[in-house]
Amino acid sequence: MSQFNHQKYQAFPPVTLHQRQWPDRVISQAPQWCSVDLRDGNQALIEPMSVEQKQRLFALLIKLGFKQIEVGFPAASSTDYDFVRWLIDNQQIPDDVSIQVLTQARPALIARTFEALKGAKNAIVHLYNSTSKVQRDKVFKLDKAGIIDIAVQGAKELQKHADQYPQTNWQFQYSPESFTGTELDFAVEICNAVIAEWRPKAQQKIILNLPATVEMSTPNVYADQIEWFIQHIQHREDIIVSQHTHNDRGCGIAAAELGQLAGADRVEGTLLGNGERTGNMDIVTMAMNLYSQGIDPQLDLADIDEIVQVVKDCTQLPVHPRHPYVGELVFTAFSGSHQDAIKKCLDAQQNDAYWDVAYLPIDPADLGRDYQEVIRINSQSGKGGIAYILDKDYGIQLPRWALIEFSAVVQKDAEQSGEEISPQKIWQLFNQHYLVQAQAYQLANYQVSYQQQDQLQVELQREQQVMQIQASGNGALAAFANGLAERFEVDIEVLDYNEHALSKGAEAEAVCYIQAKIAGKRYLGVAIDKDILTASLKALLCALNQQILLHADAPAQPA
Repeated sequence: MSQFNHQKYQAFPPVTLHQRQWPDRVISQAPQWCSVDLRDGNQALIEPMSVEQKQRLFALLIKLGFKQIEVGFPAASSTDYDFVRWLIDNQQIPDDVSIQVLTQARPALIARTFEALKGAKNAIVHLYNSTSKVQRDKVFKLDKAGIIDIAVQGAKELQKHADQYPQTNWQFQYSPESFTGTELDFAVEICNAVIAEWRPKAQQKIILNLPATVEMSTPNVYADQIEWFIQHIQHREDIIVSQHTHNDRGCGIAAAELGQLAGADRVEGTLLGNGERTGNMDIVTMAMNLYSQGIDPQLDLADIDEIVQVVKDCTQLPVHPRHPYVGELVFTAFSGSHQDAIKKCLDAQQNDAYWDVAYLPIDPADLGRDYQEVIRINSQSGKGGIAYILDKDYGIQLPRWALIEFSAVVQKDAEQSGEEISPQKIWQLFNQHYLVQAQAYQLANYQVSYQQQDQLQVELQREQQVMQIQASGNGALAAFANGLAERFEVDIEVLDYNEHALSKGAEAEAVCYIQAKIAGKRYLGVAIDKDILTASLKALLCALNQQILLHADAPAQPA
């Protein structure tokens, strides 16, 4: 039999919850956030953070606006102990921020924990012990009463030591570790036992943290567990219900969001989701999900690149280019139809209106991202992306017919190289094909006499060759077309004409686009000049040069 055998697993049992409320609720405010980057995130690293990296990450968390930060497990690690002491002794903790530390329910560890916290203004002591059936049966080999006794004795120890340091504003937190693998009635029973020890002297609300230490079910089942727990726990008014979801099934954020709908008040997680196995709940993503719904996340994530850089430097872990909101490519469109839709929506977006842009759930500028990153060009791209880049970076607003022709030039180059085409490369191709044509005829000089029909005298130059053209027509451009047609013995017809002031670059310059039918084929000519007539003549000559130089299958020679 194959080792890949689904029959060795059993489905996670559903929760019997009558008249569940969470499916009909809507999130309207941010939860209390607690970062566990410096403890849970740190313990999951191949190389744990140095003191300097911890200091840098702590400073970032304060800058982002976190009011609760779990800073370590000081009783289990001398590095964590020293870091906690550094924070306190060097007055690095703002008065409105509580540091949180973890401890097991063992007297010696609890004593060491309070020693590490001596002098702190605000501190959360996080007590935990494992409560799941598999841990009880196979790890601790204790019955439910034995597990409850561990928690209660630990709770007593916390209260005893807290009484010795009345100058600190203490808050207690208890986690029935592996809550999702614990029978719900037993989770409530053990939490009620801990509450009974703490509640009479609690200076602040007690935090009950319900961790999906291992994600074992679909997010809706986790939400049912949270709602069931809240319905049955005692003294709900004295309790903050906290979540700590992991991402084993890839649903850590969804579980936390549904858990908030189920009534949870607080969320523990890490920046960008670092943590054991597949990671902790990603606070940045969940906070930005709230932001995208018009809810203040109570965190300042405006400089997303700084967040990414600090997290990468401190964890030595890469950030996936498709990571929600923060990845290098998450606001980037390569598809031609996507690019076209984005450009049109950006053009129509009003500054004072709600954000409403196709394919962009939020404005990249809100996270400090430049619109340059929104549209990038490769062989899968289309006209919209090219138009966006030329307009944004160079002020070139190609008419539709001109865009169709130039996009074929870019597409051909992208297919030949097999690489992404940078904005600089697009501009180079535009210059090469239209503005700076090598070995092409150049407009050296011209004079116009305005009579019944405009008379035009033109001097063209190509390398060392000089050519004189005289012609007449209904307007200088028509006269020039007539003269070129006669001189080069080709049919020339101007089909379309557009011009606009150049919004980038030299002041008072204009750009002119001409679509000309030459020898039965259509060609695009483009020129830039301070004089609009000069620009139009150069553009028509550019179109002829396309026919002469770029299409060897239909060469034209001067008579």
